[in-house]
Formats: sequence, C-alpha cells, structure tokens
Amino acid sequence: MPDSLSTRRSTAVVIGASAAGLFTAAVLTEFADVTIIERDQLPDGPEPRRGVPQTRHAHLVWSGGVNAFNELLPGVTDAAVDQGARLVRIMGDMISRAPNEVWFRRFLGTHHRNLVCSRDLLDFVLRKRVLSHERVTLRQATAMGLDGDATRVTGVRAYGADQEFTLPADLVVDASGRGSHAAQWLADLGLPNVTTREVNAGVTYATRLFKAPVGAGDNYPLVNVQATPAKAPGQGGIILPIENNQWLVTLAGTRGGEPTADPDAFVPFALGFADPIIGQLLQNAEPVNDVITTRSTANRRRYFEKMKHWPDGFIVMGDAIAAYNPVYGHGLTVAAQGAIAVRDVLRSKDITAPGTTRQLQRAAARPVAAAWDLAVGQDAFYPGAAQTPPTPVERFLARFVDKAVETGARNPRAMGALLDVMSMEKPATRLFSKDMLIPMLFGPRTPHLQGPPLREDERAVIHH
Repeated sequence: MPDSLSTRRSTAVVIGASAAGLFTAAVLTEFADVTIIERDQLPDGPEPRRGVPQTRHAHLVWSGGVNAFNELLPGVTDAAVDQGARLVRIMGDMISRAPNEVWFRRFLGTHHRNLVCSRDLLDFVLRKRVLSHERVTLRQATAMGLDGDATRVTGVRAYGADQEFTLPADLVVDASGRGSHAAQWLADLGLPNVTTREVNAGVTYATRLFKAPVGAGDNYPLVNVQATPAKAPGQGGIILPIENNQWLVTLAGTRGGEPTADPDAFVPFALGFADPIIGQLLQNAEPVNDVITTRSTANRRRYFEKMKHWPDGFIVMGDAIAAYNPVYGHGLTVAAQGAIAVRDVLRSKDITAPGTTRQLQRAAARPVAAAWDLAVGQDAFYPGAAQTPPTPVERFLARFVDKAVETGARNPRAMGALLDVMSMEKPATRLFSKDMLIPMLFGPRTPHLQGPPLREDERAVIHH
C-alpha cells in the first residue's frame, strides 16, 4: 500500500489572475492543485478592473494566440464569440496601412482569423472557464515576497483579509504583469540582479468608445493606420468594431505628437494622420464615454532565463518577463504560448525535480523572444527609445522587414508569409522562404494602392 507522501498532489501558487496567470493555472491543473492569489476584487461580468492598465485600450488576438487559446482551453474562443466577440478574417476584414506607408490589399486567401472584442469580455470568458476548475482556488490577497532561499522557493508571503500569511507551494508562478516585483524578490533571496532592457518609443494612447455609425453593420472591417518611425513623431490608430455594436478606437502618438484626454481634440487628432480615414469615419459617430489615456507602453524585458543561478520552485510568466508596446498586439498570444511551453516541459519533468523550473523559465522565454524582436524591430528607431542605438543586425532586419511589408502589400503569397510571422504562428525565418523571396526579388510589380481599400458600402459610412 503506497504511503500518503507518494500520493500527495503537488501544489502551485499563481500570483495574479492576469491572462498569463489564468493560462498557466489551467496548464498546472494537470499536475497540481492550484491557488491563484489576486489583489483585485474580480468583477462578476465583462467589466474593467484596476489591475489591468491596458484594459480600456484596443486589443486583438492574432491567430497564433487563437490557436494557443483553443489548445489550452478548447472552445474558449467560441464562448467569446457567443458573447459578441468576432473572429476576423485577415486580410479580408481589415483595412491596414503599414509603417512604411503602403496600404495592404484585401484578400481571403489566408487561414488567419484574429479574435476581436473588448479586453473586459475576453478576461471574463477566461476567468469563467479557469476559475470553475475543481483544482483551482481563488484567494484575494497581495503577494509580499517569496519564502525560501537562493536554491529553492518554498512558498509566497502574502497579505489579505487584514493579516499576513504564508502559502507553501511546490511551485510559485509570478504572473503579476508589468509591475512585477520578481527581480527584487529574487535579490532579497540573495540572487544577483537580472539583466533588463527597455526600448521606449514614448507612445501615448488615447482611447474612446463610440456607437457604430449608421450603416456600419455587424461586419465592418478593422481599420488600422500604423505610425511611421521614419517620420517621428509617429502617429496612428485603430478602429476595432467590438461587441454591443460599438467601435473601440485607440489613437497613438510618440514623443512630441501625443494625443490628449481632451474629448474635442480626439477626432481632429485622427484627421491629422498621414491618411485621415479614421478621423473621417468618426466624424459622425456618437461617443459613449470619455477619453482614457495611458503612457505605460514601453517594451521592457527581464532576461530571467539567462541568470547564472535560478531557484527551484519558481517561474515568471507573461508580462512579468516582458511587456511590449501594446500596438503590436502580441502580449496575449505570448501568455498563451508560454503556458503551452510550460505544459510541454512538465509532461516529461516532475515539478519538484531539481532543475525543472530553470527549464520551464527557458521554455517560457522562447515565445517572449519572438514577440520582443518584432516589437523592438520597429520601436528602436524612434528618437530616444533606447540608451543604445539599434545594432547592425537590428538595422538589417528592420530594412528587410520593410521590404517584406512592401512585397506583402503587392503579393498574396508574400503577405501570407508575413502574416504567419506577425501572428506568431511561424518563426521569423518564414520571411526568408521562397513565398517571400521570389516575389521580393522578381515581382510581379503590381502597383501599390493609393488609398485605403474600402468597398463602396463601407465608404458610404463616412457620408451618412
């Protein structure tokens, strides 16, 4: 007869009910009993909460993220769609102007479907699914630090319900987001400082919700005008048609060209873009709320996976490893892909085995690195973005990506390769495939579009 120790289930504590925290908790239920500690009182419905600073701004989940969502939580994107989210065909249902000022053609030849809705709705659907699991317990508390020493973390010190307490665990996961204290907590245990890099394009976001204009219908395309680093300050914006027949509109500008919270300045700011299409579409739209702004948009990465010493029993996930300029829309995809990477390691390694968490940390860093390279490849070129200028390799890659974008705007096969990389379905080496290189080198030289590819019925919304 086995003794009780051999049959004891492992225990895990996840700090933060963020998307990264929820995905990681879902994965860990296969191996452990999971407690999520979250400082915020979580809403019962699709409503905002304080601890998600980007919650009011535009979010979309690239197809690489949609695939990862469904692998982790089968049917979860269908549940979001049932509540009003959309699976948008890219590029058929998208009007998009690239950073090098070319308009992409619309076509239906790719398999890419992006999930579009408010962040409040998405978080609600994820919470409802994960927190209902029998092996997941939610506890409202604030994490104060780690228990253990430089070789093994044994639990979390926390504060909640007017008292301090310690939650012992075989595995502690920090998924507390951009404001994570993991680096300091590790230093408190006697570990060296983690290497950190920041690339800050100085982007300010201003977001406002509008009722969809008359004639827009349920299937109006996304409209995206990307900022141009070569012409700083960079200004751009996006219209996301979301649930409840509303348009979520986020405008952005870098240093010297920032949008403000002034409601009377919102539409004029969009009309001032190199192409005024967003402002034109909003001129007759009725606003639903005030303008909300944020400056919390720097790309910041902590290289935990490169630390010489790493304690057993602890990993860092999601935005706590790296947070990106939200304009690229990769944070949610990285959160889900990182959780899959952790799951795949744990299917062959015991949570408590020496060295397991070092392997988990390295696995979680792989999707982080892919998204980091995509974001920094653009943002590093804004004045004052980083203490050190872009490296020769970064300059070469930026020029190559510009050429890839220009080719993709003219050629559907090249566009498919570009989308595979942007959606985080395939690594950046896909840009060097024959689908991209042949049209890049030999044509055909289809002329660039001279303006946004709106159909007549879509353009009619401007004049209603």
